[in-house]
Amino acid sequence: MLTKLFGFNPASQSVGKEITAGVTTFLTMSYILFVNPMILSDAGMDYHAVITATALSACFGTLLMAFWVKVPLAMAPGMGLNAFFAYSLVIGEGISWETAMGVVFISGVFFLLLTWLGIREKIVNAIPLSLRLAIPAGIGLFITFIGFQNMELIVTDEATMIALGNFLSPLAFGLFGILLIAILEAKKIRGSILIGILATSAIAMVFGDISPPGSYISAPPSPLPVAFQLDILSALQWGLIGAIFSFMFVDLFDSVGTLIACSYEAGLVEKDGTVRKIDKMLGADAIATLFGSLAGTSTTTTYIESASGIEEGGRSGLTAFTVAVLFIAAMFVTPVIAAVPAYATAPALVVVGMFMFKNITKIPMQHWPDMAAAFLTIILMPLTYSISMGLTFGFLFWVILTAISGRMKDIHPVMWIVAAFSLMNLWVTLG
Repeated sequence: MLTKLFGFNPASQSVGKEITAGVTTFLTMSYILFVNPMILSDAGMDYHAVITATALSACFGTLLMAFWVKVPLAMAPGMGLNAFFAYSLVIGEGISWETAMGVVFISGVFFLLLTWLGIREKIVNAIPLSLRLAIPAGIGLFITFIGFQNMELIVTDEATMIALGNFLSPLAFGLFGILLIAILEAKKIRGSILIGILATSAIAMVFGDISPPGSYISAPPSPLPVAFQLDILSALQWGLIGAIFSFMFVDLFDSVGTLIACSYEAGLVEKDGTVRKIDKMLGADAIATLFGSLAGTSTTTTYIESASGIEEGGRSGLTAFTVAVLFIAAMFVTPVIAAVPAYATAPALVVVGMFMFKNITKIPMQHWPDMAAAFLTIILMPLTYSISMGLTFGFLFWVILTAISGRMKDIHPVMWIVAAFSLMNLWVTLG
C-alpha cells in the first residue's frame, strides 16, 4: 500500500525514518506560518485568514509531491516571492492585493504552460550564471532590509532617507532573536528559525511587552477574507506585464535550483545528470501556485529546507505526507501564531536573507558584463524596494554590455526577448 501511494521501498526504507524526516523538514520550514502572514498583512490582507491560506497551500503543494510525484519534497509560499508581492507590487506599485493575487495566478498559468511545453528549464539555462546567482542574493538583501525595518534597527530619516533606530524593546528583542538563531545554526540544531521566533516571543511575554494568547488551541480561522478574492481582469493590464514576468523569473530560478539540489541529495539524479521526475516536480510547483493564489497567498514553491529531511533519510512521498499533515495540525494553534509580534519574525527574515546571499561567491566576475549586471541586480532590489526593478536593470545591462563587448554569440535568443520585456517594464515604470 505505501509503495503504491508514496513510492515507498520497504527493502531500503523504514516508516519510522520517513516520518522522522518529515518532522525534521516541517520544523525547519514551519517559520513560514509566522512570517508569511506578517508580510502579506502589510499588503492589507487579513492576518488570521492568511495563516490558514498559508497552511492550506503548503499542505496542498506538499501532498502533490507525496501522492503524485512521490518524492520527499515539501512546498509552501516562497520567501522573497511574498516580499515581492507585498512590498514591490502592492505597496510599491500602489495596486490592490486582489489585483496582485491575480498577477500571481496569471504567472502560475504561464508556469504550467511552460512546464507542459517542456521549455521551463530551458529558459533558466538561457539566463547567464551571474544573474542566476545574483537574483537570490539580491532578494536576500531585500528581505533582510525589511527585517531590519520590522525590528526598528533601520528607520526613516528626512535628511538621509534611512537611519539607525533607538534601542527600544522591538530592536532589543529582534537582535536577541538574530543572535539566538545564529548560535543555533552554528550548532547545527534543527528548527533554529522556529525556535528563535518562539523564544523571542516568549522573552517578550516575560518582560510584559506582549500579552500571551488567550488560548493555545482553536478552530482554524476562515480563509474566506482572502480566498477566491483575486482580481484576474485587473491584473491583465500592460503596466503589470513586468510584474508577471518577474514572478516567473524569480520562481523559475528558485524552484529549478531547489529541485535539482534536493534531487542530488535524494539520489534522484541519473549518471548523465538528468533528474528523474523533474517534469512532474515542476508541474506540481506550477499547480500549487495556482491553488495558492486561489486560497489567498503568494507564489508557492519547493523549499530547500526539504534537504534537511532528506539528510535524515527521507526518500519517498511518505516524508512529504508527514509534512502536509503537520501543516494541517498547525492551523489549530493559530492563537500562538497570531500572538507573535513583527519584531519576533524579523530575525527570520534576516537569517533567511543570509542563506539566500551565501552563493554570491560563486558569481563569475572575470567578465565586466557579468560583474556589472550582477552588482546592479543585487544592489537595486533593496535600494528601489523592488525585486522586479533589480531584475530589469540586471537583464538589460548584461545584454547591452555583452553585445558591446563583442560576445554576441554568448547571448541566447531568449535573453534578447527578456531584455525587450525588461526595457518595456522600465519604460512603463519610469515613463
